[in-house]
Amino acid sequence: MKPQEKLFLYGVEGLTASELCTLLIRTGQKGKTARHIAEEIAPLIYKNKKNITPNLFNGVRGIGKAKISLICAALELGHRLYGNKNTSLIMNPKDVWILMKDEVQKKKEYFVVFYLNTRNQMIQKEIISIGSLNVSIAHPREVFEPAVRHHAGQIILSHNHPSDDPTPSHEDRETTKRLVQAGELLGIEVMDHVVVTKEEYVSMKEKKMM
Repeated sequence: MKPQEKLFLYGVEGLTASELCTLLIRTGQKGKTARHIAEEIAPLIYKNKKNITPNLFNGVRGIGKAKISLICAALELGHRLYGNKNTSLIMNPKDVWILMKDEVQKKKEYFVVFYLNTRNQMIQKEIISIGSLNVSIAHPREVFEPAVRHHAGQIILSHNHPSDDPTPSHEDRETTKRLVQAGELLGIEVMDHVVVTKEEYVSMKEKKMM
């Protein structure tokens, strides 16, 4: 389905970042479609979201000054409309790691859930349990009740490993599997489970563990 068709069917919230960029770019060039250009631009925007300048896109083949101007103008407009809101935007596992800066200092495992809207903006961060992660502690009821209460469209799971080894354990995988299944029944997507330590993190989604 083309991004424009998807927008009118599901609303702008239903589009990925690459699809939004595709709508802005509109056309590509010989050997490079608008979608391919958009997939190259979207990571640049997220990586440099606090410092968007025209020069940021100089290395992207297929866009000129007119399209760069349109992209910069759209981003600035969005910033002026929503930039003053005290809302964290979670786009990747590193964002989760940064938001877990307090928990990584703890000597016990803290199981945390980030409740997000469809724009990947954090609605609420809640500590669900403290102690070694297992199925009984991270019960779907405790995880998803706040999601319904906060009208969250998606959630991200995270917990710290005091051992400083971020490798997900068997219990981590089993708990994640159960919560993903519960989310599917409720229509609330579990986007990722990020295991964090003081120095590093592991995304279970990136490692294809969920």
